Amino acid sequence: MNILEKIVAHKTKEIQQKQELVPTKLLEQSIYFNTPCVSLKQYVKRADKLGIIAEIKRKSPSKGDINPYVSVERTSIGYMQAGASAISVLTDGHFFGGKNKDLTTARQFNYCPILRKEFILNEYQIIEARSIGADAILLISEILTPEKLKSLAQFAKSLGMEVLMEVHSLEKLESHLNESVDLVGVNNRDLKAFKVDIQTSLDLLAHIPKEMVKISESGISDPKTVVQLRVAGYDGFLIGEQFMKASRPERACAKFISEIRTLETSKELQPS
Repeated sequence: MNILEKIVAHKTKEIQQKQELVPTKLLEQSIYFNTPCVSLKQYVKRADKLGIIAEIKRKSPSKGDINPYVSVERTSIGYMQAGASAISVLTDGHFFGGKNKDLTTARQFNYCPILRKEFILNEYQIIEARSIGADAILLISEILTPEKLKSLAQFAKSLGMEVLMEVHSLEKLESHLNESVDLVGVNNRDLKAFKVDIQTSLDLLAHIPKEMVKISESGISDPKTVVQLRVAGYDGFLIGEQFMKASRPERACAKFISEIRTLETSKELQPS
């Protein structure tokens, strides 16, 4: 089994246990369940922002511990003050050290869109996402059939949420894209081998419909890469490890965004 298969196998058992312990009726009683969602699409496209979706990720299967004791309150507020467009929160516990409370904490202190980064396999997890305060969910094409991804996307939309569909190949992009997807995320990391290549985003760009909001995910560690991808046509950038490996992720985020703005300003000032 590769790492993705291990995650899916573990997640399947985890969901079953959760459904027995916390029924959907209880989740639907959350104060967040009927609160209007904030549009991730709109925030990513805002002219005064750079489309940075700053992530809270405690660890990963490939890197181990990254920042296990991060203050979600301080970091999430700091991300917003730094100029991020949105926050992504990894809620998987076994492989990524996250928890639902991380997302709820971020929700309590921020009005921006919050993406639940999770390995979503069924509708229960979408109801759960809504109940903990998420505005948008991630659906990973590598672990879902086209039919299942479409039905989950439709269900999320029925709850007022937006959907970020993640792909790593042209094959998955063409087979899984449907009208209920709001944003397409190209993952530069191969989830089976965990190798990273930014070229993946550049290669798939021309195949994503022009009207679709486009996100480049994973392996972005240089502000110059963001400038390159923005010029190419990407709207947003999901960045976690680059910020989280710093003792104060929010400061790393602020510095990164400042460097992008400096680079773009200097390009504008250069004679054509």
